[in-house]
Amino acid sequence: MKRELAPVILAFVLAMLTATSATARDTKAMWPLAEALASPDAKAKLNTQVQLFFGTTAHPPAAQSFGEFMSNKKTNGTGKTDKEACEWAFLSAMLSFQQRAAELGGDAVINIRSYYKKNEISSETQYECGSGALMSGVTFKGEVVKLTK
Repeated sequence: MKRELAPVILAFVLAMLTATSATARDTKAMWPLAEALASPDAKAKLNTQVQLFFGTTAHPPAAQSFGEFMSNKKTNGTGKTDKEACEWAFLSAMLSFQQRAAELGGDAVINIRSYYKKNEISSETQYECGSGALMSGVTFKGEVVKLTK
């Protein structure tokens, strides 16, 4: 009887290992900033009083710096495309930056760059987002400043 169960147990263990590795996913992708910023949610929720400058985009000189901060946001990807989930995480990160700037007396976040899994990418047109089987997430670094008028 024991010899008859050995192949069944082995097949079960192999099936479980295969299923686990097949569902694991960590897909990194670059997405357009312009599309994320133009989404209806972004237009409705972003604070126009706190400007966002990505990469080396030109901006007025900073009169005061409040320091560099990080924003790491994740969202449930179930029922969403990777792009939809990434745009939601992006918006959450930008709202977090704007809230921090407003709390500190700043009116802009400059030099915003992707920092997903500590991989820094500076771009004026794209951001990096990682998507797995259940979650998508972004991480950004940026400097909160008060711009000269």
